[in-house]
Amino acid sequence: MAPSGQKTAKYIFVTGGVTSSLGKGIIASSLAKLLQSRGLSVTIQKFDPYINIDPGTLNPYEHGECYVTDDGAETDLDLGHYERFLNIRTSQANNVTTGRIYNNVITRERKGDFLGRTVQVVPHITDEIKRNIRLLGETGEYDIIITEIGGCVGDIESLPFVEAVRQLKFELGEKDTLVIHLTLIPYLASAGELKTKPTQHSVRMLLENGVQPDIIVCRTEHPLPNDIRRKIALFCNVQVNSVIEAIDADTIYDVPLLMRKEKLDQRALYMLDLYNDQDADLDSWKEFLSHLKNPTDAITIGLIGKYVELRDAYKSIAEAFIHAGAKNECKVNIEWIQSETLGDYEQVTERLRDLDGILVAPGFGERGIEGKINAIRYARENGVPFLGICLGMQCACIEFARNVIGWPEAHSAEMNPNASHRVIDMMESQKKVTNKGGTMRLGAYPCKIRKDSLAFQIYGKTQVSERHRHRYEFNNEYLNQFEKAGLVPTGINPETGLVEIVELKNHPWFVGVQFHPELRSTVMDPHPLFVNFVRASQVNSQDKRLVDSTANIG
Repeated sequence: MAPSGQKTAKYIFVTGGVTSSLGKGIIASSLAKLLQSRGLSVTIQKFDPYINIDPGTLNPYEHGECYVTDDGAETDLDLGHYERFLNIRTSQANNVTTGRIYNNVITRERKGDFLGRTVQVVPHITDEIKRNIRLLGETGEYDIIITEIGGCVGDIESLPFVEAVRQLKFELGEKDTLVIHLTLIPYLASAGELKTKPTQHSVRMLLENGVQPDIIVCRTEHPLPNDIRRKIALFCNVQVNSVIEAIDADTIYDVPLLMRKEKLDQRALYMLDLYNDQDADLDSWKEFLSHLKNPTDAITIGLIGKYVELRDAYKSIAEAFIHAGAKNECKVNIEWIQSETLGDYEQVTERLRDLDGILVAPGFGERGIEGKINAIRYARENGVPFLGICLGMQCACIEFARNVIGWPEAHSAEMNPNASHRVIDMMESQKKVTNKGGTMRLGAYPCKIRKDSLAFQIYGKTQVSERHRHRYEFNNEYLNQFEKAGLVPTGINPETGLVEIVELKNHPWFVGVQFHPELRSTVMDPHPLFVNFVRASQVNSQDKRLVDSTANIG
C-alpha cells in the first residue's frame, strides 16, 4: 500500500485482441494525454510477454528500435510514444518483460526466499507481476497508472499478465481499476459491412480468463453506426457509451483529439469514480497539429541506415523530424536509404544529389559501414547539412581520418581491431567485460559544450544531459590531430573526458553526436538539434532552388 498521507493511484489496464499492431500504445498515450490535460498526474507502463530480459539484445528487425530511458533501461519503443505524448520521463519501472519477471522470481528462489516451497505461475509469477504493476502507484506521485499489456488476449505468453489483472481487480476494488480492451472491427468490402464477430470472440476469450472489459475501443476504417455500437455492447456486456470508435487517422497525433471527441477520458473518469470538472487543455497540441498539417515549406532528408526496411527501427528519429518539421512549419520528407547500396562512391552523387540534408543513423556491426562513410564524405565535400548519431558520428570521424587527415586504414576497433589508426575504440575498463550489455554506456550522461561552437548556438547553454546507447568511444589519443585538421570536439563529458559532439569547421552545418538526441524529442519540446538541422536543410533547399531558378532564367 502507499505510505500514509500519499495519494492512492487508480489503475487502467489496456489489453488488445484480434490482431497485434492495433495501436494499444497510441490509445494508452492518447488517454493519458487527455487525463494529463485535465490536471491529473499520469504515467504509463508496458508489460511485454516475451522472455528476453529486455529488448537490448534483440535485432531491430525483430522488435523495432530499442528505446533507452534516462536511468539506462533498454525498453520497448512504446515508451517513446509515452514520453513524446506526455512530455515526461519514463524509467525501468515503466517497462517489464516476462523474462524479467521470471528472472526475479528464480533469483529469489535460489536465495531461498520461498523456504523450499514449489514455485508456480500462480501465485509466485502473478504476485511478481502485481508487485511491478504497483511500483509506480506506490510512489504517491501519480493519480492514474495506465498499464499496457503487450501481445494479444489468447496468446499463451500473455496469460499470466491477464491473470494478474484479474486478481488486481478484486484486490484493489471496483472503482480503482478499469480495463480497456482494444479490438478490430473489420470491413468486408464484398458484403459492404462492418463485422463485429472478431470483437465478440476476443472479448469472450478475455472473459474466459476471468476479466470483463469496462470499455471497448474499436479500431475501424469506417465510422461505427449506432446499431453496430449497440450490438457490441449487447454481446460484450458493456454499456453503449463504453463502445469507443477509434477510426484510422492521418497521424498518430490526431488520436488524442479523436478520443476526446469520443469522450474516452470522461468515460474513464466516471467509471473510476474520479470527479474532475476541468476541461482538457489541448490548445498547444492543436497548435502543433496546425503547423504539422499546414507547412509552408518542404524538404527531403536522407536517412542512411542498415535497418531501413523496417522503419520502426528508427521510430524516434522519424518522430523527432515530425516535431522539428512542425516547429519550422516545414514538411520533412524522409528518404530511407539502405547504406549497403552506397558502397561504391562513384554512384553516391547520383543517389544523394537531390537531398537537402543527410542523417546517418545509429547502429551496430560492420554491414553497410562503407556506405555510411561514403554518404558522410559526400555531405562534407558538397556542403550538405549533416547530422551523425552515435555510429553516424563515429563514421564521420573515420571518414575524416581517412580522407582529410590522410590515414586510409583508419577504422573503428568494432569493425577492424587491427587497424593502424583505431580512431574509435573501447575504453580499457570495458575490454574485460564479457556480457554483451555490460560494456554498454547506457542512459543519461552530462555533456559540457564549448561556447565558441555551433552546438552552443543550438542548445543555448554549456551544460546538457543526453541519453546514450553504445559500446565504443572516440579515441582521445587522436584529439589534437582531429582538431588541428578541422573536425573539432565541441562537447565533452566533464566526468570522463569522452567526446560527445564533433563539428566540422568551414561547413554550413556538420554535427556528429555520440548520444541519441531523438530519444528526448517530444511534441511539446522538440529537440533543438533536430530543429536546427531541419532549419539548415531548409536553407540549403532554398539556396538550391535559387540557383536552379537563376540558371533557368539564364
